[in-house]
Amino acid sequence: MSEWANLVHELGMLARLERSGLHFLGSGRQSVAEHSHRVACIALILARRCKEPVDEARLAWLCLFHDLPETRIGDHNYVNRKYLRVDMERLRADISTASPLGKTLIATIDEFEQGDTLEARLARDADQIDLLALLREEADLGNPRAEGWIRTCLERVQTPAGRELASEVLATPADDWWFGNKHDPHWVTGKG
Repeated sequence: MSEWANLVHELGMLARLERSGLHFLGSGRQSVAEHSHRVACIALILARRCKEPVDEARLAWLCLFHDLPETRIGDHNYVNRKYLRVDMERLRADISTASPLGKTLIATIDEFEQGDTLEARLARDADQIDLLALLREEADLGNPRAEGWIRTCLERVQTPAGRELASEVLATPADDWWFGNKHDPHWVTGKG
């Protein structure tokens, strides 16, 4: 049995695990893997916009592995968290011993959760900006609940780079990147 292969397979579970909070929004879908990928990309964008030096490799680790525990406990949304208690000691012990990266993964998850380092704060902001982008998409599609969620989510963004990017994401229609010039003849003729 390969501990490395087991970790690869465990990470695959993130692609099949849906983010549960969107059920309350009433629309939108996203797997935890989709979320982690965009969080990592957003965080690296934030790093390039940050005025302070950022360890981008460390930042990427934080983003890619921050939700790894969800492979074992599921995605607990804010309502779930009011009622469920996770045996964190056992969870940490199991992840710590499951692969040669176990101790590194636990340190990464802990750093993200504590939010004490610049990289952790940027990763946590990227986590929220991913949700803000998804909420902007849902608002653009007509979901009236998205606006209330946006206000709450925006309050959780902490860094100057994060607040700046969050404002830009919210001010930009979700389809602007590909359909920004609606007067381009290409959209009529399919050419050009």
